Amino acid sequence: MTVLIAFLANLLVAIAKTVVALITGSASMMAEAAHSWADAGNEVFLLIADRRSARPKDERHPLGHGREAYVWSMFAAVGIFTAGAVFSVMHGIQELQNPAPVESAELAYIVLGVAFLLEGISFTQAIVQARRQARKADTSVFRLVLHTSNTTLRAVVAEDSAALVGLVVAAAGIFVHQVTGNAIWDALGSIVIGVLLGIVALVLIDRNRHFLVGASSTPGIRTRVGQDLLKHAEIARVTYLHLEYIGPGRLFLVAEVDLVGDDAEDEVARQLRRIERELEGHEMIETAVLSLSVSDEASLEF
Repeated sequence: MTVLIAFLANLLVAIAKTVVALITGSASMMAEAAHSWADAGNEVFLLIADRRSARPKDERHPLGHGREAYVWSMFAAVGIFTAGAVFSVMHGIQELQNPAPVESAELAYIVLGVAFLLEGISFTQAIVQARRQARKADTSVFRLVLHTSNTTLRAVVAEDSAALVGLVVAAAGIFVHQVTGNAIWDALGSIVIGVLLGIVALVLIDRNRHFLVGASSTPGIRTRVGQDLLKHAEIARVTYLHLEYIGPGRLFLVAEVDLVGDDAEDEVARQLRRIERELEGHEMIETAVLSLSVSDEASLEF
C-alpha cells in the first residue's frame, strides 16, 4: 500500500511539474519533473519487487524468490541515478551556459507546494510503517531504514526524503533567481537536486548489493533465534548458527546442534526434521537446515 501511494503521488506530481516547467522555463522545475518521472517509474519496479518476492518456494527455487526484491529494487536505484541525477546535473550545466529567465514563477510555487503536500503524505505513510518496525526491533528509525531487509520501505523513505528536500531546493533556486535577476541560481538548483539524487541512488545501490551477495542477520536476531533453538527440549546445545537474508524479513537458517540422549539414527533424523518444520513456522524463517554437532565443538552462548 505504501508503494502504491508513492506511485500515485509521484505520477500526479510528475505531470504537474512537467507542464509548469515548460511554461516557466525553470531549470530547477525541469530537474524536479525528471525527478518525479524517475520516481514514478521506480515505484513500478518496487511494486514488481513486492509481488515477485512474495511467491512461495518451489523445486527450482528451494529458498524462495525473496531476493527478487533486491534485484528489482536495484533497477529502481539505477533508474534514480540515470533518469534523475544525470539528467538534472546535465540540464543544470546547460542552463549555466545558456541562462534563461523564469516566467510565471507563481505557477511554479503552487505546483511545488502541492507536490510537497503529496510527497509529505507518502513520506508520512512510510515513516509510520518504519517507526512501527523500529519499535518492534528496539532500534532507531534511521538505523531501521538503513539496515532493514525491507528494501521497498527503504526505497520509499529515501526517495520521498530526497523529493521533499529537492522541492525546497527548487523553490529556493527560483526565489533567489527572482530576487537577484540572475538565472544562475535556478541552474544551480537543478545541479544540487541532481547531486542529491545521485547520493540517494548510490546508497540504495549499495544496500541492495549488500543483500544480494548474502547479508547476515543482526546480532539481536541471531541471539533471539539461538535462544529459541535452546528452548527445544531435545536440543542440549548449539555449536554453529548461520542466518542469511534471502528476502525481505526472510532468513535461511543453518545450525549444528547437540541433541539430548543417544537415540538411534532414524529417531535423530526424525527429531531434526520435526524441529526444522517448527522453526520454519516462524514468520522470519523461510528454510531451516539442522545437522548434528561434533562432540569437541564449543557451545555458542546466546
